Amino acid sequence: MGQTISKPLRAHGHQAGRLRVDRILNEAQHTDDPLHLFGLSPRTAMKYIHAAHPHRSQSDPIMS
Repeated sequence: MGQTISKPLRAHGHQAGRLRVDRILNEAQHTDDPLHLFGLSPRTAMKYIHAAHPHRSQSDPIMS
């Protein structure tokens, strides 16, 4: 990520990558449809969905 964004974030104790992960997880908490998590591979999207909804997740032998 460019210095334009990451440098000011670091000055306040934040990491751009961590903020991205938090944003994606928050989005996953509002849906159980991995297609709503744009820009992620299907495998990664499913990992976020399972993390956001562990009580609704079933073991998927294909994703393991």
